[in-house]
Amino acid sequence: MRRAYLSVLCALAALCVIGGAPLAAQNNRPTIAVLSFDYGSIQHWWSGNEDIGAGISDLLIDELVNDGGFRVIERKRLDAIMAEQNLAQSDRSDPSAKTMAQIGRLLGARYLVTGSITKFGTENSNKSIGGGGWGSKFGVGNVGTSKGKANVAIATRIIDTTTGEIIASAKGEGTSKRSGLLLAGGGGGAAGAVGRIEMGSSEFRDTILGEATESAVKETAAKLIAAKSRLQ
Repeated sequence: MRRAYLSVLCALAALCVIGGAPLAAQNNRPTIAVLSFDYGSIQHWWSGNEDIGAGISDLLIDELVNDGGFRVIERKRLDAIMAEQNLAQSDRSDPSAKTMAQIGRLLGARYLVTGSITKFGTENSNKSIGGGGWGSKFGVGNVGTSKGKANVAIATRIIDTTTGEIIASAKGEGTSKRSGLLLAGGGGGAAGAVGRIEMGSSEFRDTILGEATESAVKETAAKLIAAKSRLQ
């Protein structure tokens, strides 16, 4: 009887250890907030007022959430705090230490992910309308006239809001597997005709610009995830 009793106790102890491991792992996840990316170096060549910096940061958030290794602050909470701080687009990639500390305290996030978009257009500098090409105004040109392979590049940093220290940095670049008009999908539908960018749509993902964006985001996310061990 005593042997059976001890066996039951051992089994229960094992279940507690196994059941507690996932909970401990959840509690040890670092809390991060991903700011909208700065894209001040990219000329606004598309129609509409789509904020490509917010769009790409949302795609990165999805990748980090799906990894499961981070606690990621919900976008609506972050947007509310950013509005209170009156953070300009030019400050997105390099906020002040005071601003970082305030955001971290209000959100309960120790780490901020900041970033900038450095390329967002075609790879063909000689096909641009009005100059630009590979320079700081990368990808200038009207949709429907600028043709080639799409190229997107982003640069990110993980910053400790308590110290202002840059814990990790990561870059990602993507080029479409095919050439074509920037926003013309497989069928060359309305998205290519009007030049609108709606990053959350399936139509955008089917474009060459969508292909390049997805590649750049996935490469960046993989590097940030690999650096997770540096976060306390």
